[in-house]
Amino acid sequence: MNFRLTPEQQRWRDEVRAWLQEALAGEEESVLYAEEEDPERLRAFNRRLAAKGWVAPGWPKEYGGLGLGPVEQLIFNEELAYARAPDGGRTPAVGYAGPTIMRFGTDEQKRRHLPAIARWEVVWCQGFSEPESGSDLASLRTTAVRSGDGWVLNGTKIWTSHGHYADWMYLLARTDPGAPKHRGISYFLLDLRSPGVSFRPLLNMAGRKGFGQFFFENVVLPPDSLLGEENRGWYLATTTLDLERTNIANAGSARRAVDDLAAYLRAHPAARAAHRLTVAGLAVETEVARTLSYRVAGMLARGIVPNQEASALKLFLSELDQRIAAAGVRMLGPFGQLLPDSPRAPLRGVFALASLTTVARTIAGGTSEIQRNIIAIRGLGLPRG
Repeated sequence: MNFRLTPEQQRWRDEVRAWLQEALAGEEESVLYAEEEDPERLRAFNRRLAAKGWVAPGWPKEYGGLGLGPVEQLIFNEELAYARAPDGGRTPAVGYAGPTIMRFGTDEQKRRHLPAIARWEVVWCQGFSEPESGSDLASLRTTAVRSGDGWVLNGTKIWTSHGHYADWMYLLARTDPGAPKHRGISYFLLDLRSPGVSFRPLLNMAGRKGFGQFFFENVVLPPDSLLGEENRGWYLATTTLDLERTNIANAGSARRAVDDLAAYLRAHPAARAAHRLTVAGLAVETEVARTLSYRVAGMLARGIVPNQEASALKLFLSELDQRIAAAGVRMLGPFGQLLPDSPRAPLRGVFALASLTTVARTIAGGTSEIQRNIIAIRGLGLPRG
């Protein structure tokens, strides 16, 4: 296996890296202005990406992308993560909503929604999880009842990232309550400005509004809000979830954190002897995660759909992020527990913030237990429990 980038891929990396250095000049603390706190700055950054055609570089050109392959897309995402460039809702829009609409949407739905994402005129969020339906998503209770040519939506969705500044939501609702739980579910596209939609932010462990809960009270869904066939939404949802699992995680932010710790040790000799082996070990683990991500990208480039390989990457990287954050807090001493709001926080409070926000990494997108089951059953051929 050749781990080297091609000359074209290296030029692409250099171009993205150079642009980010200029675009984020003076914004070294962009990681610290939490996405939920300053959505206008997030929109402004994503519109700068849109002006270059970089919001969705992996999309086909006909939909506003650059038609790049999986490895090039990974390079792009890795550079953004290393630079701590803000996401601002790109992941649910570009990684999940857009590709699902490409596959199942009508021509009119594609014309309406895809260019708006590529130009970053709208922000999307996901409406799958509910208070009693997380990992067992098919047990959802939100309903959409037929009313004329449309539907009336009632229920709630929770843990919705970017919800407080999103414009649209792709969601699942039960349209046939008499059908088995994996059937009778439909997939809808909802304008969040519709009457009857309300939102309540939920604070995460760091005291920030990373996600929230939506409530729907007699919300009218027009006929063109249905994506795909009525009562076949579960099959569309599994496509979206497959996109989520194969949306290649990258080690860019982990590499940046390890580099920050290494630079701190070089500047503080007293801490070097006690912690240099820890940082060296984390650097090795980060390269393992990086190699796993390129493995997944290489499979996609060859037309192979990753399964247990994507789960292994997600599992390893989400737990690695937690180990790096915990090591950073220990290494920085008592002041290492200070959040970015404090002027005395070393390294701008990055590791204290990460120690709180990375807790959810092993839950969101499929818990570590689910990932281990996938690896065991599909990867190792072990029997189901």
